[in-house]
Amino acid sequence: MSVEILRGVTRFTSRGEGRMTRHAYSFGEHYHPDRTGFGPMVCHDDHVLRAGTGFDTHGHADLEILTWVVSGALAHRDSLGTDTVLHAGDSALLSAGSGVEHSEHAVGGAGPTRFVQVWLQPDEPQSTPSYARGTEVPADADGLVDTGLRPAVAGARLLVARPRAGQTLTLPAAARLHCFVARGALLRSSLAEPLEAGDAFCFEAEPAHDVTAAVDSELLVQLLP
Repeated sequence: MSVEILRGVTRFTSRGEGRMTRHAYSFGEHYHPDRTGFGPMVCHDDHVLRAGTGFDTHGHADLEILTWVVSGALAHRDSLGTDTVLHAGDSALLSAGSGVEHSEHAVGGAGPTRFVQVWLQPDEPQSTPSYARGTEVPADADGLVDTGLRPAVAGARLLVARPRAGQTLTLPAAARLHCFVARGALLRSSLAEPLEAGDAFCFEAEPAHDVTAAVDSELLVQLLP
């Protein structure tokens, strides 16, 4: 049983033309032996893109790539024939499997685009690539809402919560649970000092825990084996 708090200020930062990424774990030129992942999670990135900028066509294999758009709009195109736009509150899963190419760019007219992306290592390599969009999460949703996305990792789920100021939410017991504060803040609790946007809880073999929103917030809760 363990509780770890990853503060946003400790994330590694990468910058490119019109974009900035904050990495929770070692990525590219950023490496720390104690920050290489969390179970099957090998990447947890917080991206901000200026309109029209992003990531040109590139390839992936043997990764389950989960995307949640926090603000703005993100255009996704891939070698499977997908050509779609994800808006704030939308989620998607790209199962790279035996290999897929894709691009991601911020859509003009929607302001800066911010999205969170998680990479998971699948249970089995070289599966057939696929793309799926998650179910809609209502702005006034009460409690944790399952996005319906099913990565090829046994038991992995992406849940979303939008607690209002003062509302208490129960994070379920799980083998591993990653709770990222995408917007807002959590009040001080028995677990930690207040958590701000960009901070995360990492639980291993913990029982259920209650957290309370200090202001209207958005939490991304990843259940993992």
